[in-house]
Amino acid sequence: MQFGIFSVGDVTTDPTNGRTPTEAERIKAILTIARKAEEVGLDVFATGEHHNPPFVPSSPTTMLGYLAAKTERLVLSTSTTLITTNDPVKIAEDFAMLQHVADGRMDLMLGRGNTGPVYPWFGKDIREGIPLAIENYALLHKLWHEDVVNWAGKFRTPLESFTSTPRPLDGVAPFVWHGSIRSPEIAEEAAYYGDGFFHNNIFWPMSHTKRMVRLYRNRYAHYGHGTEAQAIVGLGGQAFMRKNSQDAVREFRPYFDNAPVYGHGPTLEEFTAQTPLTVGSPQQVIERTLSFRDDIGDYQRQLFLMDHAGLPLKTVLEQLDILGEEVVPVLREEFAKGRPADVPDAPTHAARVAAAQDREGRTQEDRTQADRSQADQTPEGASAR
Repeated sequence: MQFGIFSVGDVTTDPTNGRTPTEAERIKAILTIARKAEEVGLDVFATGEHHNPPFVPSSPTTMLGYLAAKTERLVLSTSTTLITTNDPVKIAEDFAMLQHVADGRMDLMLGRGNTGPVYPWFGKDIREGIPLAIENYALLHKLWHEDVVNWAGKFRTPLESFTSTPRPLDGVAPFVWHGSIRSPEIAEEAAYYGDGFFHNNIFWPMSHTKRMVRLYRNRYAHYGHGTEAQAIVGLGGQAFMRKNSQDAVREFRPYFDNAPVYGHGPTLEEFTAQTPLTVGSPQQVIERTLSFRDDIGDYQRQLFLMDHAGLPLKTVLEQLDILGEEVVPVLREEFAKGRPADVPDAPTHAARVAAAQDREGRTQEDRTQADRSQADQTPEGASAR
């Protein structure tokens, strides 16, 4: 199982001192946070994609390419890449390039996004959000799995004898997670292709998450990719921790009450009761996260949102120390207990290359056996017997 963090890249005023970081400061802070994630032993860093204030990560592959050079083990991902407003040809090129630069230490999460105005900025119609996601991914999948593509669709100009470059590293396309909060069509799409499904449930009750994951697992099995338990699932979550839970609540409350993404709605207590947000001790975060398995079964990736709501960089780095030293080691141990042998590990490039080579070896063996069988049935084969 993989554990990591994701950033939405918001530039938010710190309510305790009234200071707002500059865009440059926030970008540098995100890079520092990602490197810290590797330092404390986390597996994954993922960045969002946004094209409007108060967010800064408009070019995820630029950020992840830099981090590929500054890290050694960290899996670099997105949360999410906009499959609706980005050209699938450019996604194919950019992320295949990142795959080579990062020596395979990457994957990506595709989603529709949650900012309506983005659609017309990129010449798209938000009312076509689901059809755009489905058609664009069908093309992206084709571009990575076929060397020469002929294609025509509704939302972009046709392609004739087109080859996307560079080709995927080792002949294996980047692993794709389909991220969704509320769209069953996206869960269906992930199941159809046998890809991963990431339910970013940070604003939703577990009852809703449970329904979405159950739908995905059921349809994954329906399409013949494996059992429901073998479907690849990821979850989001948020946490703020101090040794003493009362101190955590006291320190985080002004950030929660004033942040645009949280404030002026439910109280902190109401929100933590209804969503995965956990504000308290490391043990409370451990217990809350372990409870996710009771509702959705064994899963492959858990990402935490840590750098949000105006928290200063120093505080976020302290949170990562706690997460890496006190929380994740226990989660690794506890999630491993009783995990059925047929539940797959989180996908990695190396494992997927090995699986592809195994499939190719078995296919070649089947061809050889078929050739021998056919030869035995010829007059020459019969006379040889």
